Amino acid sequence: MPSDLTKTVTRRPSPAELRSMLGANLRQLSNQAASISALCRELGINRTQYNRYLAGESFPRPDVLHRICSYFEVDARILLEPVEKIENSSSGLLTDPAIAEYVSGASRKLTEDEFPSGFYRFARRSFMEDAKYVQGLIYVFRNGNNSFLKGFEAKDAMRQQGLPTDPSTREFRGALLPQEDGVAALVSRKGSATTSFNYLARIPSFENNFWAGYVTRTVRENVAGRRVERLVYEYLGTDTGKVLAAARVSGFCDEDGLVPYHKNLLKVGQDFT
Repeated sequence: MPSDLTKTVTRRPSPAELRSMLGANLRQLSNQAASISALCRELGINRTQYNRYLAGESFPRPDVLHRICSYFEVDARILLEPVEKIENSSSGLLTDPAIAEYVSGASRKLTEDEFPSGFYRFARRSFMEDAKYVQGLIYVFRNGNNSFLKGFEAKDAMRQQGLPTDPSTREFRGALLPQEDGVAALVSRKGSATTSFNYLARIPSFENNFWAGYVTRTVRENVAGRRVERLVYEYLGTDTGKVLAAARVSGFCDEDGLVPYHKNLLKVGQDFT
């Protein structure tokens, strides 16, 4: 005769238990979204049907379940275990239990409405030369719940640091984090031991295509250079003409080489030290 322990271990959960566990986990995961309506649009699931999943009244088809798991970056354990156990078993830096409750806002999903995917043209003053500015392109993309950016350092900037100017060395990537009234980014080149911190807030004017803030770099204090500069992002989306035009003028320039809106926004609060 099998023991009670064996019965407990081998007992299969009932369909009602699976629906209930899935519903509880989905309610918790959905709290990361700006709204259930926006979440349903991104998932491609009918809002009424998703509400039935949340309530534990219905179970998604296998392809829909796969879509949900891929979106929230969880696996089939979502049917059997509380989601916090799943997340803690493979936690990253921001979701580590030691700090999860303190940076939970920063680790939530950054929505497309807050900071859309696509190309951006950026501009800032040079850290080393007062009369020079740096302008270039970055690309924002999503991977599951996470948002990232990538781009290339200007060749002249690399030469100033005595570094190679090949694309692999110049490429930088960063993680985007939602903030209370904007977006932050931690950015670094491959294998680099230095990081820059960016903060940007949307400018209500300019058709909501502009963000302004600042960038700081993690280097020692140095009288020959600054560590903080004002930063401007302009959203270009996937407009090929705009992207190619911005790419052609990437690199160092003087003030006259800046886009007028960029020039105006960079003049505000330029006294960072």
